[in-house]
Amino acid sequence: MAKRLRLSTPTEVRRTLAKIANLVYNGELDIKIANSLTVTCNAILNSIRLDDQQKRIEEIERILQER
Repeated sequence: MAKRLRLSTPTEVRRTLAKIANLVYNGELDIKIANSLTVTCNAILNSIRLDDQQKRIEEIERILQER
């Protein structure tokens, strides 16, 4: 059965990155796979950040339109 990584929130992504680092340090994960996972985690964090920024912008625009 395939394992799934939890990557829905910044906290989950940070925990996953810590696990990846520990696996590499302990020689349990190939560095190429770790690099690929790290790049993916960073892309996910950036998209989460952009989504949050967009929600804030929309909320500010809504508040300004109400005035």
